Amino acid sequence: MSDAPTDLIARLQQNISRVVLGEPNAVRLAVVALLAGEHILLEDVPGVGKTLVGKAIARSLAGRFHRIQFTPDLLPADITGSSLYNGQTHEFLFNPGPIFANIVLADEINRATPRTQSALLESMSERQVSADGQTHPLPRPFMVIATQNPVEFEGTYPLPESQLDRFLLRIPLGYPAREVELEVLATHRDGEPVDSLGPVLDCEQVMALQAAVRQVAVERSIDEYLLDIVQATRQCDELHVGVSTRGALAFYRAAQAVALVAGRQYVVPDDVKQLAVPVLAHRVIPRGYLHGGQRETLESLIEQLVDRIPVPG
Repeated sequence: MSDAPTDLIARLQQNISRVVLGEPNAVRLAVVALLAGEHILLEDVPGVGKTLVGKAIARSLAGRFHRIQFTPDLLPADITGSSLYNGQTHEFLFNPGPIFANIVLADEINRATPRTQSALLESMSERQVSADGQTHPLPRPFMVIATQNPVEFEGTYPLPESQLDRFLLRIPLGYPAREVELEVLATHRDGEPVDSLGPVLDCEQVMALQAAVRQVAVERSIDEYLLDIVQATRQCDELHVGVSTRGALAFYRAAQAVALVAGRQYVVPDDVKQLAVPVLAHRVIPRGYLHGGQRETLESLIEQLVDRIPVPG
């Protein structure tokens, strides 16, 4: 990697921010997930730029990009692929689905049935697809960027807890500020700016950055602090299910990625603290759990838990 990691990361963030206006935190967290080698879930009402974020990330990388529009009639094989019979060779040949890409945009993921949503589980966890007794590895790097509308909206299915646990971060976007929206009107006068966005990193550079993330130092006191937060979710009377061990590992990796994005080779307590809500809030289940209307409540609860835990000196 000839360029310094900080230069590559800054180039990537600047390129995405050219079209994703007024969302610096969402852009930064999306880059964090990419460098951690994990996936993100963008959640908010329709029309606030969720798909735009996914497209901007994909177009900033010189890799293969596929968009999957999730609908109620989408089948698992429409995502992973299927075996077709070859009359000449008298064999079944696997025909790869759109999941075989470096960046996969799963648009409106919660409009598909839970059976179809679960088709992503193996791909997101193991970076592979199993079909007819054979395993087919996915390209590297591999990232799923999923968008979803709030579950109160018509025609949506709640994501299973096992599916949510595969996303490193859940990022709400919200409505833009007025001055940002004015800029959006001006920049979209002649078309979609994202269509003119070009790649600034190739796949080898992304994988080198992902390797650099794993070299970021984490002191024992930071490990203890992180696990104190995880343990607090498991002991909280208001939660039925706390953060899993997979969630703790994701928390750890995200903290390393945030440190590298900030230009450091070591994690500080603030890295852990700022990630607690986007990494953990979608991994816990409150008591008396009902799908829908829970995001803000859980985010506030995680913030309260973090505030009670002593920060290491």
